[in-house]
Amino acid sequence: MRKLFTLLSLLISATLLAQEDLGKISDSLVAEGLKLYKSEMASWYGTDIFLEKYKNRENVGGYFSYSDNNIAKCIFCSKGDTSKVIGTISFDTSYNVSNALVDLNERDFTSYENELHQIRTTALKTINSGDTLFKFYKNTNLNLIPLISNGEKKVYVLTGPEQNGVVIFGNDYLLTFDNNNELISKKQLHKNIITINYGTTGDTTIIGTMHTHLPETGDFITSTDICTLMLYEKFAKWQQHYVMSKDYVSIWDCYKNILAILTRKAWDNIYSNKKETKQK
Repeated sequence: MRKLFTLLSLLISATLLAQEDLGKISDSLVAEGLKLYKSEMASWYGTDIFLEKYKNRENVGGYFSYSDNNIAKCIFCSKGDTSKVIGTISFDTSYNVSNALVDLNERDFTSYENELHQIRTTALKTINSGDTLFKFYKNTNLNLIPLISNGEKKVYVLTGPEQNGVVIFGNDYLLTFDNNNELISKKQLHKNIITINYGTTGDTTIIGTMHTHLPETGDFITSTDICTLMLYEKFAKWQQHYVMSKDYVSIWDCYKNILAILTRKAWDNIYSNKKETKQK
């Protein structure tokens, strides 16, 4: 009896530990995805505002976004080796364009902005160097998101559609940098590109979608997946999105923006129970 009790205790402890580990993984993925989302939202709306108000288009050398406490900033820089900031568009957490602050005064980069600019510039040069790691597809563009957080310097690269009614997962990359802003690694996050149309198909509205991760991509939804879902879920009007891998299922709630990760075994058990209940 004592041996049985000990075995049950070990099994329960192992299950709780696995759930705790999945919870930590989930929290980390959501936190990183939220950073990417905030940056892309600022870039989406900041670009529209800036191009409407700034007339000297030939002077624009690029842009990037970052968060400063609860303020998301999209900054535009001039061309040339001595690039300067020529526009700053700031948003509160609502990203309401009517509340955006527009500053078109030319200024120097802050030290933080300068580091973001350096790693983004290096990433862009790497992409444009002919490196065969990076793939380009028709009617898409590559969006660069520099991040400096928790002592890490990274540039994510996402593929965005140029057509309405399309969501793209995959063809995304991660470049990492050392403390001197030198490139130290680059990798492809998804090994493929997944395109999903949203809207209605006949009389049926698509409210839930999924894509599958190959073993090379990894077990879980990626932070870039989460960013993409947060950007498009309002337009697509999806309720949930599932990412299926060999051993796990990631479930993203598009209404609440929360993530649940289940083992594939638990998922299969739930699905089997639902199927049995329907048949009764």
